[in-house]
Amino acid sequence: MSESCGQEQTRWMTTVVMSAALQYQHGVDNYSDHEISTVLQRQQHRVRYSESVESGSVIFPLSGIAFILSDTQDLLRTGEEEFSKRIQKFINIHRNSFLVLSAALHGPEEWNVMFRIQRRFLGSNLRVIPVHNPAETVKLMLTMAKMTSKPQVYDTRCKMEMTKAQIIEKSPVWKMLQEYQSHCN
Repeated sequence: MSESCGQEQTRWMTTVVMSAALQYQHGVDNYSDHEISTVLQRQQHRVRYSESVESGSVIFPLSGIAFILSDTQDLLRTGEEEFSKRIQKFINIHRNSFLVLSAALHGPEEWNVMFRIQRRFLGSNLRVIPVHNPAETVKLMLTMAKMTSKPQVYDTRCKMEMTKAQIIEKSPVWKMLQEYQSHCN
């Protein structure tokens, strides 16, 4: 293990590519009015907008993961068939893809929608995640992006190996096995 393992690193910042459709919220022309981009920019992440990515998508290029954001109520209004076409296109492009379904309250109707989407895309690379609000959405995306970014992956793996070694070292079962082995010799 390297010397940097376990040491705190500087604040993590990354570039985020967002669908240009997310630049506007409810017809407002100012990108900073969209809550998700605002939160990301406040945390010093570089937000870039693109017309060429799927509508509603948020991509973390350095982490290799992509999210498509959808409100459960909008999905219920527009219909699942059209939405499923968008999702299929999205997962064909992005290997590590997540559908983030937002609802203020996840009641029976919202859970039913989520279940139908999961069943339809069972076996694909799509994972469905329920959220309640934009702050929760950003926290989820940043946590996942950070954990899968190249320097962080190494640090996480290193910390897990250290923890595993400590657990084994202090395990009463491990001590008992060592004692048993010493008695057998």
